[in-house]
Amino acid sequence: METKEQTPIEKAESIESLCLVNHIDSGFPRWLIEAAFVCYLLQAVVNYAPLMHWMDDAHLSWVRGIVQTFGAVVMYVGLMRGMKSLYRPFTVWWWIVIALNLLGFMTELVPALMYRVGLPVAVSLMLVYVPLGSAILYNYRGRLRQVGVWMVLYILISSIIPVVSFLLVGPESGLANLSMEIPTIAVIVIYAWVQRRVLI
Repeated sequence: METKEQTPIEKAESIESLCLVNHIDSGFPRWLIEAAFVCYLLQAVVNYAPLMHWMDDAHLSWVRGIVQTFGAVVMYVGLMRGMKSLYRPFTVWWWIVIALNLLGFMTELVPALMYRVGLPVAVSLMLVYVPLGSAILYNYRGRLRQVGVWMVLYILISSIIPVVSFLLVGPESGLANLSMEIPTIAVIVIYAWVQRRVLI
């Protein structure tokens, strides 16, 4: 039996249908994704420098670690599971991202570990988030592409702006440094929202 050869237009439409991804099924209940989203929102709140410094002084950095890690790991596992059926799932990259986030959580729990591996973990996250986010935005369209775009922006803004802020303004934070605080808080909220949209 002969198979009909596709026309160039049909081929283009077929490729586009593979690339256009607005929803992926993680297999997670909705409440778990919503809980992860709420943790991201709490992460944005505790990312406000005065509150972050207060938590460090009160020895509550482990609370910040739980908030930051739970939201990210749930979303990333959901994205990894949902992307397994796609033509480029990037499973190995997702496992590396998840492992680095869990390692980051360990550095929050053990201050001595923070001084030894905190900086390498932060740099490693940047070296993984940027290529993974870039690969997602290059290979996919729709809402999944937005996840890739904001993954790159999230890690760059979260990593670079605090350094620039410290160099330009010094150790001052809060209202004295509001122009630097707003982008780091806003990018977390937007990044959480685009992940939620593709998983729900």
